Amino acid sequence: MSTTLEPLESLAPALSVRQVLMLERVLAGEPEVVAGAGQLDRAVRWVHVAEAADVGVMLSGGEMVLTTGVLLAGDDDKQAEYIRSLHRAEAAAVVLGLGRAFPATPDVMRRAAERCGLPMVVLHRPFPFAELTEEVQARLIRRKFAAVSMSEAVRTALTGLITAGAPLQRMLDEIAHHSGCPVVVTNLAHRVLATAGERSAVDDVLRDWERIARQAGGSEGDGWIRAELGGRGERWGQIMLCGYRGDTATGRLLADRAAEALVLHRMLGGTSAHTWEEQSAQSLLTDLVSGVVPARQLLPRARAAGLPVNRRTFVPLVVRDGDPAELDRVLRLLGLPGIVAELADGATAVLLSLARDQDATVLTANFAARLSGTVVAAADPRTAWDDVPAGMREARHVADAVASGVLDLPAVVRLKDVHLRGLIRLLRDDPHVQSFAERELDGLLCGAGTDLLAVLRTYLATGRNKSRTAQLHHVSRPALYRRLEAIQGRLGVDLDDFEQAASVHIALLAHDAQQG
Repeated sequence: MSTTLEPLESLAPALSVRQVLMLERVLAGEPEVVAGAGQLDRAVRWVHVAEAADVGVMLSGGEMVLTTGVLLAGDDDKQAEYIRSLHRAEAAAVVLGLGRAFPATPDVMRRAAERCGLPMVVLHRPFPFAELTEEVQARLIRRKFAAVSMSEAVRTALTGLITAGAPLQRMLDEIAHHSGCPVVVTNLAHRVLATAGERSAVDDVLRDWERIARQAGGSEGDGWIRAELGGRGERWGQIMLCGYRGDTATGRLLADRAAEALVLHRMLGGTSAHTWEEQSAQSLLTDLVSGVVPARQLLPRARAAGLPVNRRTFVPLVVRDGDPAELDRVLRLLGLPGIVAELADGATAVLLSLARDQDATVLTANFAARLSGTVVAAADPRTAWDDVPAGMREARHVADAVASGVLDLPAVVRLKDVHLRGLIRLLRDDPHVQSFAERELDGLLCGAGTDLLAVLRTYLATGRNKSRTAQLHHVSRPALYRRLEAIQGRLGVDLDDFEQAASVHIALLAHDAQQG
């Protein structure tokens, strides 16, 4: 669900002093900024016409005060105090119409405004103040209404996504669409959990994330707008609009609407049982395994996720039948920096990041020893980040080969441990290998032959041990002999001949790899 909105920078609920001075009616008065020129971006919340010397007590902040100064003429003290009272009341600016009271800019007021940093504007040509107040008030009301409408439209769009069961990333994409800038979600340690926005702009933010994270507790500015994530008295993260180009108040409104929606999304559980931290790690490791995104582009994401990447040794692992939460707990228990994420088909990827002086082999073995009933497949350690994707694919390949039935394995399985089976899995998608498997096994791939295929698989896996094969299939030796004769007849081979048996065995490994 997506709602097309006007760009948010045009929906600011307030005008700046600079914008007011650019209005056609104001330009007709020949305005001149005589003090506070560096403060023209102050927000004008309202326009107030006032001649009273004690006008400050009537203000609540953010007003642009229009005056002719008729009650101030001839009294320097009143003029200075008038400016100071506006400053104390946090007025946005003062506009003085030159005329009978002040035919020229009063120097006392100008100096006082400069000292206070209060924008002071003089109008060299008179015009009715009522026309200006009417136009500015109308514009402010329209903008406030537009900002409220925008807020409700964003809330409606995000609520619709939640109702539809949209994942976190879809929610963030919608927020980035409305804000027009990168969006980052972090935990309380300022580790990045998710991002959205134009890819190059997001990468620029993540590339400098360490500095940004250090300043995350500071005041907002330069378009960096934050909103806290939490509920029931507990904070657990924040969402940040990075480089928002619109009005700060509007950006904060958008960030608040986004935060409300993300808290609700998390409370309802979204469409996945994974936490946002797990989803972040899963996205990163999935991209590393697939190789679709160049490793160099993933480096800022890894660093922002809290993975040490400078002068490290990376150990890619894939664990079969492992619980991601348990693997993460073991990493923390051993003090090993790394990230964990569940992949497809019951496999879990683990990427260890070790100091260069640590023994990767020993630490990997210690990690595997803490696990029970699982297979830990490992690639050789990598010292260059660009080599990590190939390492992740190697570990995944080893884990896949192990899943096909390799016996008598060490605690940590490497490529050298899977021998021919590993090679066949690497080549399983080759059309020549596929054709070879189909040709060699053609007589057993359909009909009654499929039952004989299981007997053949056991017979070859046991090293052509007839007694063991008969025992595993719960048949007598004579019955097994009849089945082996049927297999040889269907395939046109002699299984007592080593070369022919090896050819059938390779074809069967290729067939199983393709099926897997």
